[in-house]
Formats: sequence, structure tokens, C-alpha cells
Amino acid sequence: MHRLRLDIAYDGAGFSGWGRQPGLRTVQGELEAALATVFRRSATPPLLTVAGRTDAGVHALGQVAHVDLDDAQLASLDAAHRGGDRSKAPQGPAALARRLNGIAGLDADVWVSSVTRAPAGFDARFSAIWRRYEYRVADPRALRDPRRRGATLWHPAELDDQAMDAAAAALTGLHDWAAYCKPREGSTTIRTLQSFSWRRDADGVLVARLQADAFCHSMVRALVGASIAVGAGKLDPERMVGIRDEARRGSEFIVAPAKGLTLMEVGYPADAELAERAAQTRNRRGAHEVDAATRPV
Repeated sequence: MHRLRLDIAYDGAGFSGWGRQPGLRTVQGELEAALATVFRRSATPPLLTVAGRTDAGVHALGQVAHVDLDDAQLASLDAAHRGGDRSKAPQGPAALARRLNGIAGLDADVWVSSVTRAPAGFDARFSAIWRRYEYRVADPRALRDPRRRGATLWHPAELDDQAMDAAAAALTGLHDWAAYCKPREGSTTIRTLQSFSWRRDADGVLVARLQADAFCHSMVRALVGASIAVGAGKLDPERMVGIRDEARRGSEFIVAPAKGLTLMEVGYPADAELAERAAQTRNRRGAHEVDAATRPV
């Protein structure tokens, strides 16, 4: 088998999340349907393994997945296309990106930015060492650009960005995040939040940047929701740490909606360390726990 890495971007508004679900439009479902079309002569269409499953409405600029192809499937990517100039068409893995995007269309809400041969030992899910997200909030101090309303939460009252940033910085480290996660039976809620900050961009939009080894279900949006409550003066900044340490889900804040959240990037170790990292991740958690750990919102 030949493993290929896919780098993917999408507007999450029209999807019921990443993971395939019967009767619902999902990112995985759309891409795997396109793969089935590309490899329609194969007895078994290839399936995707993703770095982190995003929920309904969550966007991505730096999603990563992998797909395994057999010799015949890989060779078929070099075949000439009907009516096409083979000398100018991309070959090998690059041809797969072109074909998938061609099926989706130029105005698609999902785009495969690149397909490359994966290094030995690479696993999109298990080899990852961090995931980085951004969340955008436009309060009255910010430019409210209607073109970006689908990826920005508009908040009616001015927010104290300095209080939000200070509260966020105090949360980092290895902790139990049960208070900021939706419970999933049999899954751990212990994570390392590597960084969390709030800054206003050039347009005054508040942008949260969060990076962790992995995020449990709903964790990012819960942390953002608590931060907004701090910025609005409805929650003491110190309570964010207190809520975390109590490890119990409460009702002191509202979880932020999905539309302001974007998966920006997934980090991996050096190529020589990929297989070791994947083995460590598998050994540290059972299959069901890893599945939950890679749900990044």
C-alpha cells in the first residue's frame, strides 16, 4: 500500500461535521464519494483517516488526512484523461488533488490544497503532536465585515480583551478538562493546553488562538464561551481556572457557537519520529479514547 497525505480546507457551514453520517452531508462523506469516483474501477474504494474530526459548522484551513492506495490505484493517477493534455497534467499524488477538486467544482466549499506521498510511519491521526485553532469574535470595537460573518461571531457588547487574555494564559498546562468538555463514556479528558491567548487583529476583531496535543469534545468552544463571559464582566477571570480544577461541567457560561471556529494547522514531529509518535499515541489510549481525543471542538 502507498500512503498519501491530503491537506484540506473547508467552509463548515454546509456540513454536518467531518465524520460520515447516513443521510447527512459531511466533509468525509463528500471526499470519500469523490475518491470512489476517481477509483471507480477498484473493488474497494479507499477511505480517509483524519487528524481531527470537526463538528457541524466548524471550518478548517489546515485539516490533514491520509489515504492508502494499492499499486493499481496509484498507477491510475498517471493515466491520461479524456480530452486532456497528458504532458501538462499533474501526475501521481498531485493528480489526485486535481481530480478531487475537479469533482467538487471551482465554487466548492471543500478544497484539497495538496496531496503528497506520506513519509514512512506517518499517520494523520496518531502521529500528530498538536492541533491549533482560531476563534473570531467581532464586538462593537471591531470591523463587522459581512463577507466574514460565516466565520466570525458578532457579539453585541464590548469585550475586555485584556481580561480575556489574562484568564486564558492562566489555563495552560496538563490538566483534567472535564469541566470544559462534553462527556464521552470511557474517554479521558486529560489534555495539555500548550497555549491560549486573545488578541485584536488589524480590524479590531478578537482572535483566540489555542494549541494543544489534542482537544476533547467541545473543549475549544467551551473555553471560548467562558472567555467571552469574562470579557463581558459576567464571570470573574479567576473562575476559569476554578471551573477547570473542579472538573465538573456547570452552567456559568454558554458554549460558543461553531461558526467562529477554524482548525488552522496540525503539527507533526520530524519524519524519523513519526512512527514512534503514532505508537506512543496508540499505547497511551485505547481506540475509543483516541477517537474522542481527536475530536477537536
